[in-house]
Amino acid sequence: MPDALFSPAAARNAVFIAEVLKRVLPPIGLVLEIASGSGEHAVHFARALPELVWQPSDPDEAARRSIVAHTRAAGLANIRSPLTIDATRQPWPVARSDAVVAINMIHIAPWDATIGLMAGAEETLAEGGVLYLYGPFREDDAHTAPSNAAFDDSLRARNASWGIRDVEAVVAAARGHDLHLDEHVVMPANNLSLILRRGRRSPAVDREAAS
Repeated sequence: MPDALFSPAAARNAVFIAEVLKRVLPPIGLVLEIASGSGEHAVHFARALPELVWQPSDPDEAARRSIVAHTRAAGLANIRSPLTIDATRQPWPVARSDAVVAINMIHIAPWDATIGLMAGAEETLAEGGVLYLYGPFREDDAHTAPSNAAFDDSLRARNASWGIRDVEAVVAAARGHDLHLDEHVVMPANNLSLILRRGRRSPAVDREAAS
């Protein structure tokens, strides 16, 4: 597969992410993945959740070629051809999806991409639809591990607009687009899963608003 890219991180975390997705995604429907990267996650999740249709996307042409290569090799019918989506540019070329997934995206992109992700998810998701975020985050104005602090420094050295984001800032940005924190799941390797739902207030949201 000459066009296929491979990510060691994707290989390590796919199993753990899939266990969360099995629980929080709808049993059937369309899942839009933003910034799909190599496409390895799309293949793993489409195989693990065969009743869902997976719509990968990435603004990078090499990534889209890799997604096509991995999809063809896997021979799965529930993965669509990748779309070109820049999270900062509206509208997205998907009128409606049942869930939106963004894995290891918002820290390797400018903050405008996080705002664009929230705006696009608001327009794409129906009431109660899930926006799933995964990656390293800061909490209570601090890194959750020394390795994350070092990673953050390396990201900002590569691009001053990148960096590990504060959970509180991400949740506040989401709330501005009718997306509310439903779950906060601690993951291996000092990462978090954030499950947000469109327009559906949960007990966690009520506690968040009262704090």
